[in-house]
Amino acid sequence: MSICGCNRDGAHCAEMSMVCLTDFEEYAKQHLSKATWDYYAAGADECCTRDDNLLAYKRIRLRPRILRDVSVSDTRTTVLGTEISFPVGIAPTAFHCLAWHEGEMATARATEAVNTCYITSTYSTCSVEEIVAAAPNGYRWFQLYVYRDRKLSEQIVHRVESLGYKALVLTVDVPYTGKRRNDIRNQFKLPPHLKVKNFDGVFQESAGPEEYGIPANTLDPSISWKDVYWLQSLTRLPIIIKGILTKEDAELAVEHGVQGIIVSNHGGRQLDGGPATIDCLSEIVDTVQGRIEVYMDGGIRTGSDVLKAVALGAKCVFIGRPAVWGLAYKGEEGVREVLQILNDEFRLSMALSGCRNVAEINRNLIQFSKL
Repeated sequence: MSICGCNRDGAHCAEMSMVCLTDFEEYAKQHLSKATWDYYAAGADECCTRDDNLLAYKRIRLRPRILRDVSVSDTRTTVLGTEISFPVGIAPTAFHCLAWHEGEMATARATEAVNTCYITSTYSTCSVEEIVAAAPNGYRWFQLYVYRDRKLSEQIVHRVESLGYKALVLTVDVPYTGKRRNDIRNQFKLPPHLKVKNFDGVFQESAGPEEYGIPANTLDPSISWKDVYWLQSLTRLPIIIKGILTKEDAELAVEHGVQGIIVSNHGGRQLDGGPATIDCLSEIVDTVQGRIEVYMDGGIRTGSDVLKAVALGAKCVFIGRPAVWGLAYKGEEGVREVLQILNDEFRLSMALSGCRNVAEINRNLIQFSKL
């Protein structure tokens, strides 16, 4: 893949200077096929929630403290007791091979190199085994859906547990898939050379309708809180629920004995008209009161976004689309660059607001503006 705009006669071309995450976004938009770009960019319906995930950060202002000796800074934190280099991990996103030929193996190597958490998607175009082999020392969680055929879910849980994945992330906001208009217009399908590798050979070649690489109606819309107990009966791994947006559901999550919550609206790809995730964070953190860890995803594009989320109580944030943009740019190296830029920006924002380490970041840093 060319990483520069050469002119027709192959003359010298200057490599793009990647300064911020939107540079990677522009590169990806120019270089991915329209159907692939539209798939990653998609929000549900009118994309109000997708867009508000970003805009909501701009309504939040910081209250910097000065003269605090920020000559030495430390961005390290922990998730579920494991140290990571800074409070940003990779959210579960599907089909990384659409963006780069090595797909999730490249993502896994990048997150291992940066020493942070990679949540591997069920809908990976590399298998959970290939991902572990690519980055044997990486810190990984596995994102899980519950299927009508519970045996499918059960088998993958046992596979990832034996492979050394450290937690299960149960996605709960997809009883049905949201309506993503461009995917319908483009009749989005995985190209023939790619498949949902974790289910290779599981589904017989069927003539029936397919949805995002597996037969339609495979997801179970009857999923309920009792399935959390069912999952706990299968595994000793910590369970994190992804897709909570209200204090009521946060309280139920705690009562059901899970170890963490990811405040998430699926990147605005499910219910349109729901809140931005950063706007839900405070009420959920206040309800949980430290009984379990609270994480979030959606709309993180700068180091100061990370700072705002941590100040409002997120233990760690996760990025989805920007990781895919990094892959599209330069595979493993591109994902590493995206993470490095966010780390550098976060460190700078911390210092400029008077915080020397993550423990010093708290809600006193936040002023809600009247925009």
